[in-house]
Amino acid sequence: MGHDPKQSRWLGAAALLGVVRSEPGITRTAAAQRLGIGSGNATELATRLRDARLLDEEPAPAQGRGRPTTLLGPHAEGPLVLAVDLRANDWRLALAGIDGRSEVVAQSGYAEDSDAALAQVAKAIGTVYRRNAKRLRVIAIAVAGPVSGVRLGQFLSRGWTDVDLSVLTAKIADRADVGLVVGNDATLAGLAEARTGAARGAATALHLIVAQGIGGTLVVNGEPVTGAHGAAGEYGHIPFAEPDLICPCGARGCWDLTVDGRALARHLGDPPPDDSVGYVHAVVGNRDVRTRRALATVSSSLGRGIGALVNLHDPDIVTLGGAAVPLRAAAPEAFADAYRDALMAFRKSAPPPVRDGVHGEDGPLHGAVELALDHVVTPAGVADWVARQDV
Repeated sequence: MGHDPKQSRWLGAAALLGVVRSEPGITRTAAAQRLGIGSGNATELATRLRDARLLDEEPAPAQGRGRPTTLLGPHAEGPLVLAVDLRANDWRLALAGIDGRSEVVAQSGYAEDSDAALAQVAKAIGTVYRRNAKRLRVIAIAVAGPVSGVRLGQFLSRGWTDVDLSVLTAKIADRADVGLVVGNDATLAGLAEARTGAARGAATALHLIVAQGIGGTLVVNGEPVTGAHGAAGEYGHIPFAEPDLICPCGARGCWDLTVDGRALARHLGDPPPDDSVGYVHAVVGNRDVRTRRALATVSSSLGRGIGALVNLHDPDIVTLGGAAVPLRAAAPEAFADAYRDALMAFRKSAPPPVRDGVHGEDGPLHGAVELALDHVVTPAGVADWVARQDV
């Protein structure tokens, strides 16, 4: 199938935007080299994008002899995306331009009632939209639960089930034509690590994040494997645990129940914590024998399960986020032994490295920005933006 003529004329421009997106602050000369084009073509593309309020340029610092070049960055009046991060205990909104650099513009705890909480977030989104009505192009939502399209299957920490997240755009004008995309928080955190974090450059990367339970994603060539309905990566519901443990999801023996704050609390004789991640951070500071034993047990379960997933997916690298990072650090030998013991024999001599993610708690937010920009920095996205500018 051929490209729409209106989009085809922006193929080269979209490619240049993609380079600026992946390497913010790159010089025009270096961008031309990445694209394999001459300086004249690069200048023409940059000029077109500046006229379209997509890119801007500023002089690059002088470096010896040679023609001066410029640094490429987002235009001050260019398109924006809004990332919505629905976490277990609070939510936040962040705006970003085409360089992916985000700024949190709103944050709050939830209203108790689910309808009131959704209305609360929708009102905040509406406020951001009204301030940026001519620039906001896509809203991307990261949420700690399985998703399919714009529907949330369940949000266990809030007690929400089968929620249509399109209600979050209720305060945006019907004819604004602002896109809406939704992703699981662990999937988006993995996307962020693969694109701009600890797994950057890896062809196949596995990311796992522990919050209340454990989720993750397999990212292949920079794209997460999301499954037939967008709900892949629910690793926490693989039956790696004892079958007598009943998960809130309705299944038995879920790995979730052995790798988070609830597991630590069970081993320590405490009631299930309201804030699973906060409980982990509080416990890892205690070094008595009983606590060390509990941490070793949980860390071993984490390592053993990761070894099994390495056997399944054959990744180049495994990255960790959320409470997985302090859990491994609290009992590194137990983790390493369990990870190695779970690997097939041919993998043991050179297992994939397991590294902490660089985005930390902000991984889902960064991933939501990446997901949104995937719909903006394209020939179709550029053509749509230009049509709106009457350039």
